[in-house]
Parts: sequence; C-alpha cells; structure tokens
Amino acid sequence: MKNFKVNTVTVVGANGTMGKNVSAIFSSFGNAKVYMISRDLKKSEQAKESAYQSVRAESVKSKMIPADYSMLEKCIIESDIVFESVSENLEIKSEINKKIAEIAVKNIENCRSTIFCTGTSGLSVTDLAKTFPKDLQGNYMGMHMFNPPYTMTLCEMISTVYTNRELFNNVLVYCRDILHRTVVEVKDSPAFLGNRIGFQFINRALQYAEKYKYNGGIDYIDSILGGFTGRTMAPLVTSNFVGLDVHKAIVNNLYDNTDDFAHKTFILPNFAEKLIADGKLGSKSNGGLYKRIVHDSGVKIQQVYDIESGSYRNVVKYTFPFVETMIANLKEGNYNQAFNILKTNHSQEAEICMSFLLKYVLYSLKATELVGYDIHSADDVMATGFSWCPPLAMIEALGGPAEFRKLCRERIQQDELDSINLTELLQRIEPSKYDFRKFIKAKI
Repeated sequence: MKNFKVNTVTVVGANGTMGKNVSAIFSSFGNAKVYMISRDLKKSEQAKESAYQSVRAESVKSKMIPADYSMLEKCIIESDIVFESVSENLEIKSEINKKIAEIAVKNIENCRSTIFCTGTSGLSVTDLAKTFPKDLQGNYMGMHMFNPPYTMTLCEMISTVYTNRELFNNVLVYCRDILHRTVVEVKDSPAFLGNRIGFQFINRALQYAEKYKYNGGIDYIDSILGGFTGRTMAPLVTSNFVGLDVHKAIVNNLYDNTDDFAHKTFILPNFAEKLIADGKLGSKSNGGLYKRIVHDSGVKIQQVYDIESGSYRNVVKYTFPFVETMIANLKEGNYNQAFNILKTNHSQEAEICMSFLLKYVLYSLKATELVGYDIHSADDVMATGFSWCPPLAMIEALGGPAEFRKLCRERIQQDELDSINLTELLQRIEPSKYDFRKFIKAKI
C-alpha cells in the first residue's frame, strides 16, 4: 500500500441511507474530507446532519461538505475516491457514471489515478465499468458496504476483468486497515454473496408465510426463525427494515440471472407484490409486512399484515413448546441440549425451523463455491453483513459435520441432495473462526 493515501472522497447520492452512512465512514475512520453530493443542496445538508448524528464528533462534522451536481466537477477533480451511491437501478447508475466519466476525461491529468467505486448491492460491476472509457476502466471497482455500517462491518469488494489488480489490492487494504471493514472479495455475480445467501433465506421465509397464511403467516414464520436460531432480527422483520422494494429488486435480479438448485426460492409471493404496488414498502413507509400504530395515549402497538384477510392485525405472541424449552436451556448456557430439543422435536414448527437451518447452511456453502474465493467467505458475510450465525458455525451448533450430514440425509429429499452433490460439498467444510454461541440468543 506504499504511497496510497485517501485524503478526499466524493460520495454521489449522499442523501440516500447508504450514501450518508458511507460518508460518515470515510470521514470518521478514514479521516478524509468528504463531499456529499445530491441533486438538492438542502438534501445534502440534511444528509450531513443525519450522518453526524450517527458519529457525534465535531471533527467529523467539519470534514463532511454538502454539495449538489453543479459542484460535481470541482469535487471529482479534488478526490482520490469517487463513490457512487445512487438508486439501485442500472440505467440510473449508468447515467451518473457517464457524467462522472465525462468530467474525469476532461480533467484526465487530475483523474488518472482516481478510484471510481460503485456501492451497488448486486448489479453487474462489469456492465457499470463499461460506461467509462477504456483507459479509466482499470480504476473502477465495486465496494458494497452493509447497513448500518457502524454495526455491520462487511464490505464486499468486486473487481472486473478491466480492474487494475494492484490498485484494487490497495483499496482492499485501505478498506480493511483504515476503514476497519471486514473485507470479503467476491466475484461479479448477481447480488454478490451476502445478499444472495441472506435473501434466499428471507424470500423463502416470505414464501412460507404465504404457504402457512392460515396458521398466522408473517409473524408465525418469524416466531419460528427468531433469535434462538441465530438471528439478531427475524427474517421478515429484516425484509420490512430493508424495504420490500429493495427486497424485490434483489430477488428479481437473482431469479433472472442465476439458475441454481434454489432458483424457485427467489420468486416473490403475490401478496408482497401487492404490498409494493400499494406503496406499503416497510419501515420507511410505516406499512409493509409490519407497521406500528401509536394511539393518542402514546401507547405503541406493533401490527402485522395478515395475508389471508389482506388487512393489518396486532402481532401475536406465538408459543411453541420446543421454542420455550430451547430458550430455557439457552438461558442456562446449555446449547447442546437446546439444539437436541430442536433435533428431536417433530412438531410442524420444529420441522420448519430445522429445514430452514439445514438449507441455509447448504445454500451458503454452494453459493460460496460459485461466488466466493474460500470456504470462510460465507461465514464472514453472514456474521458481519447480517449478524446471523455463520453457516460453518451453525454446523457446529447442530452437532458437527457428521451430525449435520446425518440430519441432511434424514430431513432433506434425496433429489435435492443429489442436485448439490452433498458428499463433495461437505468435504470442503472447515472449523468456523466464529463462535456460534455469540449469535444464538435466548429470545424469539
């Protein structure tokens, strides 16, 4: 990393959730001057204030400079990194890239060594690189951080066939050592690795909510896949937090551009399509899978979308004997006993839970084989991008490799196991560097 230093960064699309948070990361950890650009200067000023609220440091506040597109050329000329964080849409990103590229070519002497990054969560970085002239394509790469980046430290780094490898390695080290990210290099594949694994699980949970709508649907499935299974946030609560529109963009991209054994799990259920069409996107619109009602008295009530009736109702506190017994054991630190309860209980809910955990591990291992560069990549992305119990650690929680293989053979249909070549897949298993007990919570 000799002579590689980042003093100034331009974030384009800084008024978005990720744009403002990434600006705070560059200015706080990176100690860089950050130009925060959006179409409206007032929005950039509001984004700066929001970013400052997350770090609460006057020195950081002075480093973040609101700007609009009229200042784009000045900002780019000064910058060591130009980070694009506009809407997750190929046409919009390509259009912004063309503007950035025109300025870079016009000021080529200043921009010859400038790094151009996209924060895309899964669009083709190679296709985006093509919007730059050939002599600047080597400077282009993906830098996908997760939200919120102060607690989710994952940064997926993506190179293309054009990317200058030495420059890419310098940026990778900068993200790891200066920005204190958990850096995972992944291939330029739809949704990359973290979202491919995470949203396969989440969308399958959404499909199961529809399948079991007469049992309760959304909150019923979330109660089966809560903290006691290794998730800080239940899967459908996560979808609601991210936004159903973002969820749809990710799973549609995966359905259209991948064809693995879990292909059908990326089909978005009809009820979710309807919610999106009605503008009920989740937390950002206070209406989606869940919403919060505040009465005049100040009492807050959490409601959930009831798929069967098509209306909202109060969230139900489901009680499943296997969950209650697992949680009681987890509170005492009896992790082995807790998972033995799950393995030996054959209620509908326990069977659903076990199916999800087994297939989560299998899909993670297979996706890593396709998209990652080593077996531990899936562990890193799920631990630091989603705060979920990583797949290799989940194998340990379930009793180790031999027990996991036995469970797969007992609980998963043979044709599914044949499609992934279970024996060969499990030969790659190594001990996780993460302790599963950190992720398994004594709560629903």
